[in-house]
Amino acid sequence: MNTLRIHLRFLSIKNTFSLLICLFFMTGCEDFLETDNPTGQIPAQDVFEDEFTATAAVTTMYATLRDEVLVTGNVLGLGVQMGLYADELDYYGLVGQPLDPFFQNQIMASDAMVSKTWNSAYHLIYLVNAAIEGLGASQTLSEEIKNQLLGEALFIRALTHFYLVNLFGDIPYIKTTDYEVNRHVSRMEESLVYDHILNDLGEAKSLLKVDYVTGERVRANRYVVSALLARVYLYLGQWEQSENESSLLINTTTLYHFPANLDDTFLETSPSAILQLKTKINGYSTTEAMTFVLVSGPPPLVALNEDLVGEMDSNDLRRLYWVGEVTDGTNFWYYPNKYQQSSSLQYSVVFRLAEQYLIRAEARTRQNNTIGAQQDINMIRGRAGLPDTPATTTEELLEEILKERRFELFTEHGHRWFDLRRFGLTGDILGPIKPGWDATDTLLPIPETELLMNPNLNPQNPGY
Repeated sequence: MNTLRIHLRFLSIKNTFSLLICLFFMTGCEDFLETDNPTGQIPAQDVFEDEFTATAAVTTMYATLRDEVLVTGNVLGLGVQMGLYADELDYYGLVGQPLDPFFQNQIMASDAMVSKTWNSAYHLIYLVNAAIEGLGASQTLSEEIKNQLLGEALFIRALTHFYLVNLFGDIPYIKTTDYEVNRHVSRMEESLVYDHILNDLGEAKSLLKVDYVTGERVRANRYVVSALLARVYLYLGQWEQSENESSLLINTTTLYHFPANLDDTFLETSPSAILQLKTKINGYSTTEAMTFVLVSGPPPLVALNEDLVGEMDSNDLRRLYWVGEVTDGTNFWYYPNKYQQSSSLQYSVVFRLAEQYLIRAEARTRQNNTIGAQQDINMIRGRAGLPDTPATTTEELLEEILKERRFELFTEHGHRWFDLRRFGLTGDILGPIKPGWDATDTLLPIPETELLMNPNLNPQNPGY
């Protein structure tokens, strides 16, 4: 069912709907609000007239990200799918099962997982747009509440489109719930998509405060927007802007700094966390822990690629703390142990400080600021118990940054895949290990069901 047409039409033409009820029970918004669920039918026009229901409508979107969309830690997330598509994870599930094509480089336009990624993302975007429209029409919310919620909604819309454009290339940037508009939508060039992303983030930054709205880092503030802006500018090659945004976070040492122990990075209280997602039920493990952690071998679904583990320095504390292993007495398998099943004190991390140092190191390298780049790289290496980098030339520094990103950010929302893609290294790295690798495999296919429902989405990406 086409997300931009039929799937959303029901919501857009109802006079009244149980928006909050559906959202609460489907995505567990109570985990974010820590209040009782609203009950009963809520007229659509009234949802954004009340502070509690308006906040519920917006904060539920974080739960949707956690459980269903892109940055989720389960098999629907980029950590698993693009970890398999790149060289981070090996597949141990059954041949022909949904994740197998990602590992074997056999994705087709009819792939159900690709369709799920597209549909769930655009469904979230629809909910975001409904919130933006509702907030704009509200006559009763205070400006403070309205600005906070609108800023969060704009941030989530930009974040979702950012991942989509990096997965699929030219995509529609959806900014309305109008069915008649969305049913005929066309794909935009990547540059125009990025223009919309930057516009949304610029507006979000102007609306949000520097303080987190709760005592936890589970909702966007101004610095969260800067974290995404730093990454967006990096991907666009706008080095000075990228450095400026990352520096805003790095220099805010009273709020963001590395914990004393590397193993505390993913705790809910970690001072290096910029944006986290709460667990669905308080006291439960994160979805990443339930997905990745192995208790015995062989792995039932995925495990870390042996080359990734083997190339880590034996003295690297990330190897010690963030890589676990199991054995059957003969063979060994490795798994990401960043999130631990035994811990009830961890949250899923969407943005964290280490990435900002690596972003700034790359931006500085591209601007020939060798000393500044070395300082940032050494912050990451020193925290991992490693000596200062020997890299001095631009080429050496970029190679070092790519390596540190691989060892620092593995299985976190597809960083490795996106790095290989933007560095132009997919063929060099993946060609020798992926069957039939082709230059066109740097983009996923537009789901064929979407093309059938809306021919304006044509042409299909090359190679499919």
